[in-house]
Amino acid sequence: MRHESGANPASNPASDPVANPVSVAGAVPIVDCWNRIGVSGDQSCDKLVRHVHCRNCEVYSAAAQRNLQRPVSQQYREEWAGRLREPAPARAPSEMSSLVFRIGREWLALPTGICASVAPLVPSHRLPHRGGRGLLGIVNVGGRLLPAITLGALLGIDEHDTAAESGRHTFARLLVVEWDGQQFALPVADVRGIVRHGAGQLRAPAATVNKGAQPFIGGVLTDGALQIGVLDAALVGPQLEGLLR
Repeated sequence: MRHESGANPASNPASDPVANPVSVAGAVPIVDCWNRIGVSGDQSCDKLVRHVHCRNCEVYSAAAQRNLQRPVSQQYREEWAGRLREPAPARAPSEMSSLVFRIGREWLALPTGICASVAPLVPSHRLPHRGGRGLLGIVNVGGRLLPAITLGALLGIDEHDTAAESGRHTFARLLVVEWDGQQFALPVADVRGIVRHGAGQLRAPAATVNKGAQPFIGGVLTDGALQIGVLDAALVGPQLEGLLR
């Protein structure tokens, strides 16, 4: 601490860090010199030249240790003992995870186990003498040529029947999935993200679900205001594979 030449530090209460200690009930008083001569005070402490900030000073560290070691009141102990005795709230098991995406107006999901990546949407190139239901051609995804397949045609969903969502930007993407060692690029209108859920959270598809998609949906998951049709990978995978034959 900075003092006048010839002055006795102990005789100057304003410059003595222990002159005005902060008392903590039931604990050793804490010297809050940082509030008087430190960075929160008049900054006259000579330790600031070396430490720059009070948090780097051993006095500040020692005060923090004393504060953490202060006695705990009986009321505080009883309050937390009561909280810890309360049973934990039951949670639905979340042993499954699915990637949620949109085709047209339909929100669907596929198990994350078969989802390899999400890539920017790029134009597909038609294959000579190949086409038919669902097969768009091939696309370049990260330097790899993958078959592009539209799930909308496979599931009987109108991909052009769509509405912009309020409050968030939407971007069409390519969802790359893998089945039996073969990867497929699926154009989707939007990717929402991954949702975790348990098998018990899936409900049977309602009668209003798209008739073409209904045979491939293992259940319907509610996530906020969304009703998501969780596709059965064991049913969708062979259909994708069959389009290449």
